[in-house]
Amino acid sequence: MDDHRFPFLDGVAGALIDGSGRIVGCTTAAEDLLALPARVLCGRRIRDLLADPEHWPDPDSDRGTWDGRAVLRTGDGRPVSLDLRVLSLHGGSAGSPGDVRQVVLGAPSATADRWRQDQAFSRELFLQDRFGLAVFDTELRVVRTNTHLLPYSGVPPTLSGLRLADFLQPEDAVAVEAHLRQVLESGQPLVLAEELARTVVDPRSGRMMAISAFRLQDTDSAVIGLTVLFTDITEQHRARQRLALLHRATAAAAGSLSVTGTAEDLAGVLVPELADVAVVDVAAAVFTGDEPVPDRAGNLLLRRTAVAGPPGSAPATGDTVMVGAEGTPGEGGTNPRDIVDDWTITAPLAARGILLGQVTTRRDRWRDPYEEGDRLLLAEIASRTGLALDNARRYTREHRAAVSLQRSLLPPAVRTVAAVSTASVYLPTDSAGGVGGDWFDVIPLSSARVALVVGDVAGHGLQATATMGRLRTAVRTLADLDLEPDELLVHLDDLVSQLLIEADVADAELGDDLPDPEHVPSRHEPGSLGATCLYAVYDPVTRCCTLASAGHPPPAVARPDGTADFIPVTPGPPLGVGGLPFEASEAVLAPGSVLALYTDGLIERGEGDIDEGMAELQRRLAAVGDEERPLRDVALQLVAGLPPTRLRDDVTLLLARTRAVPARDTAAWSVQPDPAAVGQVRADATAQLTAWGLEDLVFTTELVLSELVTNAIRYAGGPVGVRLIRADSLTCEVSDGSSTQPRMRRARLTDEGGRGLYLVAQLTNRWGSRYTARGKTIWTEQELPNSS
Repeated sequence: MDDHRFPFLDGVAGALIDGSGRIVGCTTAAEDLLALPARVLCGRRIRDLLADPEHWPDPDSDRGTWDGRAVLRTGDGRPVSLDLRVLSLHGGSAGSPGDVRQVVLGAPSATADRWRQDQAFSRELFLQDRFGLAVFDTELRVVRTNTHLLPYSGVPPTLSGLRLADFLQPEDAVAVEAHLRQVLESGQPLVLAEELARTVVDPRSGRMMAISAFRLQDTDSAVIGLTVLFTDITEQHRARQRLALLHRATAAAAGSLSVTGTAEDLAGVLVPELADVAVVDVAAAVFTGDEPVPDRAGNLLLRRTAVAGPPGSAPATGDTVMVGAEGTPGEGGTNPRDIVDDWTITAPLAARGILLGQVTTRRDRWRDPYEEGDRLLLAEIASRTGLALDNARRYTREHRAAVSLQRSLLPPAVRTVAAVSTASVYLPTDSAGGVGGDWFDVIPLSSARVALVVGDVAGHGLQATATMGRLRTAVRTLADLDLEPDELLVHLDDLVSQLLIEADVADAELGDDLPDPEHVPSRHEPGSLGATCLYAVYDPVTRCCTLASAGHPPPAVARPDGTADFIPVTPGPPLGVGGLPFEASEAVLAPGSVLALYTDGLIERGEGDIDEGMAELQRRLAAVGDEERPLRDVALQLVAGLPPTRLRDDVTLLLARTRAVPARDTAAWSVQPDPAAVGQVRADATAQLTAWGLEDLVFTTELVLSELVTNAIRYAGGPVGVRLIRADSLTCEVSDGSSTQPRMRRARLTDEGGRGLYLVAQLTNRWGSRYTARGKTIWTEQELPNSS
């Protein structure tokens, strides 16, 4: 018989005792323990080997089986403590000294103590009720279990001989057996591997088990199975899941400043971990940035904003829900709160005591019902989301205010003047910083000319918008002076430099008023007052476009022949940098050309190169040169699909389709510096106006030209030039070689002169003067008859 079949007998010594108490036979283990050979031991009285022979039972006693501990003398003089079991034999011939009456089994006391400990450990282990214990054979069949192995619905009362797949869901059984097979093959213990256990009878959420296992081997190292501990950690696992879900929901809510985006992120996080269907309803007022206010009945109108779950599992977004101000159902409305059971829970979305909406979650009946921990989790998620929703509401309010302010500072999107017809598109960025400082303008100038402006203030938010408004106002003021583009940018650069100095001084003063200036945030971000600008002046009489750039991209032009290119411009530094002059460039444009002025947001597409964006703009412009198409449609087509990713900067596009004033609509004369020549000027002007059919303007025009030409001859000296332009108004120009600007003043009763310019201003719609390369030009404008 193989020894490994009885490993519990290893180390046990045995001896046979006859009726006289003498040893008649022994095992090899007895010889080893007592350090005496069998020939010496046989025939000796066993009492003679005991240190205390009085406690040895008599072979004829009726004590039956006796267990005890005794100290025996060994052959080398060492005492050895043995745990003994004496078995009395019955049925032999009584009275014969040679009859065997007892069997003595013994083992070292230390070994016996370990056996008892092992036995007690195994016994108590199988009696524990805090974890499941099972012994599996090498085929992963259950051999033995404690009474608390998976005490859940669907587990058979007797598992002996079964495999896990006999009572667990197939995928769960496969996952657990994969761990156990690895332990069998490698011998490496398994420690706290987490797996889900769902029974075939109850396939709901099941229980999460922490599985530990070690391999079992006999004395000759043969694998005979493994022992597995199953610890139910469902509550701990759910607690971890809830905490992780709370963190994800908080991060999702904080990741958006959009009301709809916040609601959609919340619904997406809740499904499928907490719910099969999640519905988020938000008060209608929140979408406009306002605080929700209940009606007179105390009800609040909510809009279904986000739904997550299978299609058709909940009403579509856009539906309305009426709830009470405290989150209770309102009259006349449907409310998810009307269905309240163990599979549906609702929590209010509130901040600062104001109800902003509600979130409702629902589980299918095949899942476990909601527990108190789930209700507390949803309440906490709703509380944090309520704060995020309130932040989104406030941002919406501020963003709308900023966009409204910015749009109020910009001209109409579509406009028509004598020189050009224009259309524009403005796309604000989606960044958290809010709208930027992009602006454009179309400024009518004297003599039917027009100024086209596009600028970009660095930064976003109200600071950038306010700076944009100041710069646009400054450009309009400087444009009224009829400055050349490069000269205008010089004055604008001085203004931005002054704004930067004032901002630095304001920051320093703000810091002085607080105890810790180092931690006071600046009122403006670095560079937030810097700006770029492109200023162009188009003259429809000469068809010449003069432009200058302060760090701004060059304009593009689509020509009537179907080609498109960029007008060469020598860009100066951005406004506020200073140090370099601005240079003006000129380009002659054919009538019907489409001039495109834009900010860099149009050509900075996603992560692409600016050159690629400019090439794409040029390609698109070449395809939209059809003069019959509305310019607004052209502008929308140019920005369609831009950019492929979220806008990183505002996009502003200004298109201007050029016009030309025909030669027949202009008339010019040179006037000698002689007062007698004034009469001829009046006569020539009268004849021209009559030819144009403007007889109603003859009287006024004669008075204006008489005054202006007389003043030029009297004060300027040298040749005088006169020009009439018929466009959307009648322009009268008088040019001379003097650089002295006229000044209008109110004449006193005793003055003999000084009333000329005052009369000119009273008789015309507008008047002014501008410097030229050879002096100055004084101009007036009169409204054409029936032009209104």
